[in-house]
Amino acid sequence: MPRFERIEPAYLSPGGCRMVWGGADEDDKAVVLLNEGELRDLVEIIKRDAAGKVKLEDQVSEILVNSDVVQFRLQDGTLEAGFAELQRQVLDYTKVPHEPRRVSVRTKEFYPSARARGDPRRQRQNQQQPRRRGGAGGGGGGGGGEDASKSLLRAILSGDRGGSGEISQSDLFRVLATRRTTRKFDRRKKVEDWKVEKILAAADTAPTAGNFQGFEVFYVRSGALKEALVEAANRQPYVNAPVVLVFCTNPSRVKMQFPEDILAKFSLQDATLAAAYSQLAASAVGLSSVWIGMIDEEKVKGVLGTDLRPSSILCVGYPSARRRPKSRRHLKDLIHVLE
Repeated sequence: MPRFERIEPAYLSPGGCRMVWGGADEDDKAVVLLNEGELRDLVEIIKRDAAGKVKLEDQVSEILVNSDVVQFRLQDGTLEAGFAELQRQVLDYTKVPHEPRRVSVRTKEFYPSARARGDPRRQRQNQQQPRRRGGAGGGGGGGGGEDASKSLLRAILSGDRGGSGEISQSDLFRVLATRRTTRKFDRRKKVEDWKVEKILAAADTAPTAGNFQGFEVFYVRSGALKEALVEAANRQPYVNAPVVLVFCTNPSRVKMQFPEDILAKFSLQDATLAAAYSQLAASAVGLSSVWIGMIDEEKVKGVLGTDLRPSSILCVGYPSARRRPKSRRHLKDLIHVLE
């Protein structure tokens, strides 16, 4: 199980925090995000050395506090921290003011790879195999299968499915089939921070050339900057959306021995895949989006204050109305089989 390590400022909730667990390596890192109210409720419990419970924003997860251990029961598993250590860090953290950071998403920063609920079939397999000696978090990953805890879409979609926590094919295809482009967002409904965190997390899990993640994401919250992006995107008014993410290439991150034009292509592919993963994550949490590709790259750079090349803008929010699926071409016209 990952070890509780530290508390640090949240990216999106100025009064909240990020609680970080570390494992055997970077992929075993886990993060729990608390907004201002949740952190305040937790502080009220632990400063009295009391037992209690804090319900989290997704209405499924919760924190259970007792005098020995604090359990974070999440949709995709359970994390633990010793009461004394967590109490010390939480109370120390809340003594100092902290400001939200300007968000530029880089590697492995947003989503916990917390343990999934136990799959009875996997438990039986593990019981039949000799126990490996290794570091925290299971180290060796025996059994030959993919660790379910590292599937972001499973984490996003999973509820209580008989305790397995596994994503079924129908769930994955439901996300794909129900994704809709929208150009009219419901301005009365604010997109919750935890949903934005999951969308940003999806970008972090996208496959990239050599796993170097040659892209950056700018989360634009300023109304003035959104209006400037409207101008930079051929005056498309829906660019001024509740959530605006600009995906940029960063070929300097791709440490491979290829010519510059090849590294630039890899980086563009990385940014495109990251945006696509974020768009699917938005659909998975009940939001709609529109992908903006018609942009004046130099104007967008000026708005963002960066030299990085923008590849696309993803605009996300609650749709003003749900759209029906559009017809698609027949698979026989799409797929070319070579035998």
